[in-house]
Amino acid sequence: MGITYEKSGVDINAADETKKKMAGYIDGKNGRVLNKTGAFASVYDIKFPEIKNPVLVLKTEEPGSKQKLAAEYDKIENVCYDMINHLTNDILVMGATPLTVQDAIICGKMQPDIVERIVKTIARACLENGSVLTGGETSEQPNVVEKGTYILTSSIVGIAERDGLIDGVAIVEGDTVLAIASNGIHTNGYSFLRLLMKEKPEVINADICGEKFIDVILKPHRSYYNELIGLFKNADLHGMAHITGGGIKGNLNRILPCNLSAVIDLSKIRLLPIFKFIKAVTDTDDYELLKTFNMGVGMTIVVRAGSEDFFIDHMAKYGADCYPIGKITEGNKTVIFEGGLPSN
Repeated sequence: MGITYEKSGVDINAADETKKKMAGYIDGKNGRVLNKTGAFASVYDIKFPEIKNPVLVLKTEEPGSKQKLAAEYDKIENVCYDMINHLTNDILVMGATPLTVQDAIICGKMQPDIVERIVKTIARACLENGSVLTGGETSEQPNVVEKGTYILTSSIVGIAERDGLIDGVAIVEGDTVLAIASNGIHTNGYSFLRLLMKEKPEVINADICGEKFIDVILKPHRSYYNELIGLFKNADLHGMAHITGGGIKGNLNRILPCNLSAVIDLSKIRLLPIFKFIKAVTDTDDYELLKTFNMGVGMTIVVRAGSEDFFIDHMAKYGADCYPIGKITEGNKTVIFEGGLPSN
């Protein structure tokens, strides 16, 4: 027998069987999805009578090197939530309602049980975030991707009223910057953590308030869907920034008008135990940590001065810790840090 696809490392029969199972996890109840699994592309009805001038809000995301750790510690479901929650947060801060997600799973060798777990979890995460998984791509690439390695990526489509986009243009001098707490590392800084684990392997099982370090750092990225979805029409909400790679300084500045800056009092940040631990065992300076991690601030929202209590109380209803960390001042679209991170 000559060369076959199976000899090269790709099993089409196994792939087809896996895709049949995957189809069961893609929501078939959403009336806007006009065709089902198996079509070459997904068709989605975009008539929204309640939106006068609709615009689509688009984003693509992948969970970074956290995927490698999740595979090593058999927590692949966690990074599926990471990916969808991160995507959702990125369009929520624009004032967009999530609609659909398309995913891609790239692997060296398709393991049907792992792929099924991935698709099942992505579909569930979408539903929990008000969207629907409409399809995607599964690609087996032997001799390109190492066996046991899964590279995930996905794209989201959201919708917003054009005049209702939240892009920071409403921010004015005197506004308050509120922090909404993260639940941990989220999805940025994992190359730093992997180096730490390589140089100090004892940290892997270190106790962080009753949990192992490795379990704490692999917690899924928090979604702020429930906290934010009902606030889009609130005139006191002037801007939102999802704190991801680059930290507060590298993300809050993205929504500031050119003539304004944000002054952040670092002493007001409520450090989570995991960040206190990292700070202690690495002896890394505050500014390097703030550039690498969210340091306990998963989201910042800029609100009208005097309206802070409303937003703090609103977030508390969803179990989210929200508190003031800064002010908007005259400036040049920069984030200025004052003071230092709490020492204990």
